[in-house]
Amino acid sequence: MAAYDLEEQERIDALKDWWAKWGIWVYVGIGAFLVGVLSVQGWRYYQKSQGEQAEVLFKSVKQTAQEAAASKESKKLSEAASAMAEKFPSAFYASEAQLMAAKASFDTSEFATAKKHLQWVVDKGPAVHRGVARIRLASVLLEEKQFEEALKVLDQVKDEAFLSMASDLRGDILSVQGRRDEARAAYQVAVEKANDRSPMKALSQAKLDSAGGSTAKPAEKKDDGKDKKESKEAAK
Repeated sequence: MAAYDLEEQERIDALKDWWAKWGIWVYVGIGAFLVGVLSVQGWRYYQKSQGEQAEVLFKSVKQTAQEAAASKESKKLSEAASAMAEKFPSAFYASEAQLMAAKASFDTSEFATAKKHLQWVVDKGPAVHRGVARIRLASVLLEEKQFEEALKVLDQVKDEAFLSMASDLRGDILSVQGRRDEARAAYQVAVEKANDRSPMKALSQAKLDSAGGSTAKPAEKKDDGKDKKESKEAAK
């Protein structure tokens, strides 16, 4: 019994020594864990709060967009979209507002303003919006006859979902430049990339036909060994 008590006392003394050496770090670790948990929870709450505020503001922007469409005046919408982007730059709604403002500015031929909003989406918007923003930006550049700049913007469209639209617009730009063969090739890609049920397929096909139709690929010559046999006989 005494031996047992002695062994138990040794364990207690060892634990005391360990705690004296490492106890402070245990508290530090627990504190860091709690701070991390609270930080994550606080960030989630902040994000949720920001999202809710952005949604409320976006409803106001949509109302302004309706008024702009009726009055053909895009300045207020442009200002509202810019203010939202400044206050909630990471919000999905901010990107939506920029696209709406760009469309309104384009419709009123305010191309510089439209480009500003579209460039914001390209630089800061979510990936899902960047493809359409690039295509619309290229359309604005086409209106301004900045053909090479428009083609460079289309070169950046990599998302498969937008390749048909990008190729169709590329064909339009090349056609305006008089680059007929390149335009036909672009329209061909647009037709091939378009979904069978998409109206883009029929539109691109019509443009392709108008440009002279697709270029048929030459049939591959089958090697059945006949040519080799004739060559050997000729060599004898």
